[in-house]
Amino acid sequence: MPQPKKAGRFGGTAAHHNMIMANLATELIRHGRINTTYAKAKNVQPLAEKMITFAKRGDLSARREVLRVIRDKDVVHKLFADVGPALSQRNGGYTRVLKLGPRKGDHAPMALIELVEGVGGDGEAGLDEAPKRRWSLRRRRGTQSVEARERAEERAAAVDRGEEPVDFDAEDVAEETDSASPTRRELEEDDRGPAAAEDEERPQVDPAEVEARLAAQEADEAEGDDEPSAEEIAEQTDSASPSADDEDSKD
Repeated sequence: MPQPKKAGRFGGTAAHHNMIMANLATELIRHGRINTTYAKAKNVQPLAEKMITFAKRGDLSARREVLRVIRDKDVVHKLFADVGPALSQRNGGYTRVLKLGPRKGDHAPMALIELVEGVGGDGEAGLDEAPKRRWSLRRRRGTQSVEARERAEERAAAVDRGEEPVDFDAEDVAEETDSASPTRRELEEDDRGPAAAEDEERPQVDPAEVEARLAAQEADEAEGDDEPSAEEIAEQTDSASPSADDEDSKD
């Protein structure tokens, strides 16, 4: 019958605990040092040193054993290419745990766990990651084109990496922004709806011209009232022409 190990468990289940330990070991190898609680640091230390021992072997079987715990292939490559050879002269004790004092808030004891021989410069991160810019403010849709946003993100990422930002042509950026940004008339049409936009697109008519046309139409109608209609002319013709009875009476 399997016996549980005599150590603290983090998370609700054993699978959750193993995932927490695997993530801590991954970040330790990625960055060379991490800050965590003292209990987690003491628990992840044997696992991290076991992974380094596999890296010192360097064969395919060892690599497969490491991939069962560390799923990031870039970190595994760094482990076998850099960390293992750098610690090949040591027979153990690849990491150290330094106490940092209690954490503000819950007063949990904190610790720093790091590799004893820094890979990439005094324990600093040897596997560079592209910094991700998080935008806290939502810009209005249409204020910048896609290319302008990409250029701004590239410039911000270059600043975070400590490099000189790439200078783009200011006139090209301004033209892209102006072409992509909606005009004031378009924004007003969106607020008022399509009916108001159609009314504005119709041609404007001079009021004096409209009044002149109405006056001419009224004059034409008045002249038409004075002239007899076709029905009245037909009735007058019928009344003026003699009927057949009148002609018989004359005979």
